[in-house]
Order: sequence, then C-alpha cells, then structure tokens
Amino acid sequence: MEEILLEHLGKGFITMLVISMPCVLMAAAIGLVVGIIQAVTQVQEQTIAAAPKIFALFLLLMIGGGVFTDILKNYFFESTHLAFEVVTKDDDFALGVNDTLTPGETMGKVQKDGLNKLMNQEPKDAYNKQTSKVSSNVRSVGAPSGPNFAEKQYMNSKR
Repeated sequence: MEEILLEHLGKGFITMLVISMPCVLMAAAIGLVVGIIQAVTQVQEQTIAAAPKIFALFLLLMIGGGVFTDILKNYFFESTHLAFEVVTKDDDFALGVNDTLTPGETMGKVQKDGLNKLMNQEPKDAYNKQTSKVSSNVRSVGAPSGPNFAEKQYMNSKR
C-alpha cells in the first residue's frame, strides 16, 4: 500500500512540474530577452520587464489552459479512484462492498469489530513478527499509563 501511495505522490510532483514548467520557462526566456534589450539600450525601467512577461503568460495560459486542465483532471480522477477504490478496499476498518449498516448500528461498532479482528490476526510482515516476540520483562519508564481523554469520555458515556 505504501508503494502505491509513494508512486502516486511522485506522479503528483511530475504533474505539478508539467503544468508549471512551461510558465516558468516562458517567464525566464522573456525576462532574459528583455534584460538583454535593456542592457543594450540602457533603459532600466521595471515596468518594461514586467509587462511582456504578464502578456506572454496570459497568452500561454489561454493557449495551453485546456491541456493543463486535462492533465490536472486526469490526476484528480486517478487520486479519487485510489482514495475511494484502492485504499478503502485494503483497509480493515472500511465497509466492504456487500456490508451495510442496519438502522441501529453505528460506524463505531463496525470499526470496533474490525479492530478486534485486526488485533486477533497474526502480524503480516517480518518486522511485526520480530517485535511481537519481544519479552515482556521490559520495564516501562515513567508513570503507569491510564485511559486517555477519548477513552474516559467513552467510559463516562456508558454509565
């Protein structure tokens, strides 16, 4: 799962570069040309440098805006597919395709059942198998832990 998410993060960076790079290169090229012209003519006016950049970027966005929008739309659809179809099907806390909530049942009960199932199954990878074999004679440092705020609220609501 982590590999899929890291790969998708990389695709996001590539998408960002593909959309922004033409604008950055256009502004740099226009700035270089205007800078050379200003150096030759010795006219050092700031508005002369800014106006052509603004005009060129406006034209670039008008011409290439459809392509940029298509690239961003494809990335968005891929992201939503990954979020709602791939990640949720792999997670133990999500409802399955055929699972439904009855009127009296809450999502908390479904999550609690999923947590119990998760706690009772064997670790999936070698790292968890190694850490599960740690001896229990390790002494904890500090005060003994008690219930946290959410656990206290849950216990108080059951009274």
